[in-house]
Amino acid sequence: MRVEVVYYPYKIPITVHFDAIAAAAPRKPTTILPKQRRSFGNFLFYPVAFIFIALLVFSGLKIFQWFQDDQDNRVQQEYALEDANIQVVEEQGELVNPPEETATKEDDYWYYTKLPFYSADFTELQNKNSDTVAFIHMNDSYVNYPVVKTTDNDYYLTHAFDRSLNDAGWVYMDYRSVLPSDNTVIYGHGRWNGTVFGTLKNALNADWQANKDNYVIWLSTPTENFLYQIFAVYVVPAENLYLMQNFESPEQKAEWLSIMKSRNIAPVDVSVTPSDQILTLSTCLDDHDNRVVIQAKLIKRLAR
Repeated sequence: MRVEVVYYPYKIPITVHFDAIAAAAPRKPTTILPKQRRSFGNFLFYPVAFIFIALLVFSGLKIFQWFQDDQDNRVQQEYALEDANIQVVEEQGELVNPPEETATKEDDYWYYTKLPFYSADFTELQNKNSDTVAFIHMNDSYVNYPVVKTTDNDYYLTHAFDRSLNDAGWVYMDYRSVLPSDNTVIYGHGRWNGTVFGTLKNALNADWQANKDNYVIWLSTPTENFLYQIFAVYVVPAENLYLMQNFESPEQKAEWLSIMKSRNIAPVDVSVTPSDQILTLSTCLDDHDNRVVIQAKLIKRLAR
């Protein structure tokens, strides 16, 4: 493009060629921006966020349900304890497998046989749950429960005493067990707050083990009361050996008892023989399938 300019005062025409100026001027390079694309991360953000929020909500509901189950379990235990109307019975009862005459009277057996029986009333307990077969009590623990028994070992893992769904479960006897027997087995969840069989973990502590009065388990049934002396406390991975209930011979039971005693970590040395009737309590210790096991032998009984 050409433009003619008249310059005053001399009226001298000047022609300016803008095309030439434009051509001579330096130009910035033209940058062509690429078309923006959504990255793979952008596509993932929303589904990942949704999954995270869903897991958070789910975890919150599970925690709430855990505490709700625990509270329901506590309430039912309190009512059951009232219904049981536990009575202390001072009678001597029948001694079971006392030590030989050569044994010293200092043997703890004689100390524990002087303790009273605990006797429960089963009228209301069995009215509320016909599966009730016993009542169990231990010192320095939360163990004060009616013991139930059904046709399998699964139902009371997820049901409370009133048969409502409850992940805290209840204290229950192995469906293959009778009381007393070569080995009567009773289970319960090892709840971290101590409910059900949670306080059995106390037996692993030195303070618990140092108290002589803790080595006793009381059981009451509609027909008899029992007192057991603890001879073994230990932790073991989940297995079937300590749950063994039927023995082919006295020799097999003697070998089994020897293994059970060898596992003991408590500072006691209690003699056990194949003629002893054993009680085994089992609960979970952790999330790695370890079990806390407490085993005791019957030392006296009283018919009701």
